[in-house]
Amino acid sequence: MDIKTASALHRLRLVSIPEALSFPALLIFGSLLSRISDVNLVMPLGMLHGVLFTLYAIFLLDVWNKAKWPLKKVALFFLLAVIPFGGLYGDKLLKRDESDSVIAARARKEEAAA
Repeated sequence: MDIKTASALHRLRLVSIPEALSFPALLIFGSLLSRISDVNLVMPLGMLHGVLFTLYAIFLLDVWNKAKWPLKKVALFFLLAVIPFGGLYGDKLLKRDESDSVIAARARKEEAAA
């Protein structure tokens, strides 16, 4: 895996957890807060969730382009972003892919040195 692909995967991992938590934590909290008080945080929290989701989608397309993922895998990660807390499972999958690629890169490096 080249450095551009690794950095694209890393960016996707960085945004996957905040995006996964933004819907259930922020929007539900803001909705409940607006019902029990006069504070209405639904609009700014919804905008924050939208920005995080948009970044996730852009980074997912970048990974698809650089890592040459099959369409099924991209569709799975997109679906995980739509399901509340699904991004946490997606992060687990990304972490496993990232560690597998690091192991493979080290093996290639050792093989080339030998």
